[in-house]
Amino acid sequence: MVVNEAKRSSDDIALTAGSQITLIGHGLGHGRGMGQWGAFGYARKGWSAQQILRHYYGGTTAGKVDRPEISVILTGKNSVNVHADAGMRVGGQMVAPGQAVSLSGNTATITTGCGGGPVRTVTAPSVEPINMGPSRPGNEFLKMCGSNQAYRGALGFDGGRVVNRLHIDDYVKGVIPKESSPGWADAGGAEALKAQAVAARTYALAAIAGGKKIDDTQNSQVYGAVASEDPRTNRAADATAGQILRQGGQPAFTEFSSSTGGYTAGGRFPAVRDDGDSASPNRNWTATVNAGSVGAAFGVGALRSLDVVEANGLGPENGRAVKVRAVGSSGTREVSGEEARTMLKLKSSWFAVQGQVAKPKIVKPPTGPDGPGGGSLDLGSLSSLPDKLIPGSSQLLSIGTSALNGKFDDLGGVTGPLGQAIGVPNLTPDGAGVIQLFQRGLMLFSEQTGAHALIGKGLADYLVRGGQPVVGFPRSDVLR
Repeated sequence: MVVNEAKRSSDDIALTAGSQITLIGHGLGHGRGMGQWGAFGYARKGWSAQQILRHYYGGTTAGKVDRPEISVILTGKNSVNVHADAGMRVGGQMVAPGQAVSLSGNTATITTGCGGGPVRTVTAPSVEPINMGPSRPGNEFLKMCGSNQAYRGALGFDGGRVVNRLHIDDYVKGVIPKESSPGWADAGGAEALKAQAVAARTYALAAIAGGKKIDDTQNSQVYGAVASEDPRTNRAADATAGQILRQGGQPAFTEFSSSTGGYTAGGRFPAVRDDGDSASPNRNWTATVNAGSVGAAFGVGALRSLDVVEANGLGPENGRAVKVRAVGSSGTREVSGEEARTMLKLKSSWFAVQGQVAKPKIVKPPTGPDGPGGGSLDLGSLSSLPDKLIPGSSQLLSIGTSALNGKFDDLGGVTGPLGQAIGVPNLTPDGAGVIQLFQRGLMLFSEQTGAHALIGKGLADYLVRGGQPVVGFPRSDVLR
């Protein structure tokens, strides 16, 4: 697309260095997984945290943490010299209140206080609070001598770097207020903060399972320790303690970004429409870029044209840019939409070149349902009513959901015979059990029969015979 040039006498005429190109865009960030502004919007519409997570992370199942302790590299620290009001532990020994500990490699020196004389030395790579459990009181936090910066859990060295070793639920308390807005709790968005807690917890465990070291920067998730905590986000962490999402039996890689612009990007999870994003200040934006800067960024010399040649077709302006082509005096270069976003310093890869005549080739990713329950009745949204309608049904729904999640993982998760989940588990119409729909089948649970999956001919026969109201709950899996 040639911009701001009325006529061209030949293909050799390039845009002048000062020519301006206008880009029309949507969203802020990569757009994969949960949109934080969208989660806030949906929470204000009455969606629960579970519904929000199901919407953005299609094909996942609810799970529990199986490795509660993690280590976070503190990139801005190079020494450990700490005290704690309630005392500490180092090398298996108690450190009295008022005393301090200074680490040098694997040697810990206990002193009479910060800056005080030595009492004794022990061999230890880290200093621990008197109790390493989660949600401990403030007098047990380790505090850096001098700054008094407080940390939950232990502090020590790992490979020459200062690390904070703590319970995953305590880690999340230092992440949510850095990655989201605590004030959303006061504006009807408490469920969005709960969803953020589950996503942050799961993301960290997935990264570790993939061999990545967690640090306190945007390379992992921004972690501010106790100083960044807020009572509102702490409540979200406590309300979801231990909860994660699983995909294929492993912690799901639950990426999230600020604003999807109205449609998620897809990838590990189906792309979904994000009506909750409507309040985002970055839902719609424009950017003006200089032709000379574009040519330099793409390395094509004097720029002749810039076009989005492939897009995903989801939403206005043909959706996110999938492939972008720049043609210049010294050649042509094609890059992905995400690469173009980085090169041109744009808010997201969802952008179009204003005035582009040729429509880009549409390459659609897999998509999921628009609503929290895939268009079907979602009893999870009526969490205050089930026990009034059917006594004990809330407990049945909880037990059934756990059983269905376990069966789904046993069958291989999203790559197994059922495929991706559609919506969330619901009570059966008679309230006797729980049902969950999938792309290629369904699962049913009752306390008498357990959880079983039906697909293919087995499912068709079951439905022809009248399904659960007539036949009852299946007593075995039928996977053909």
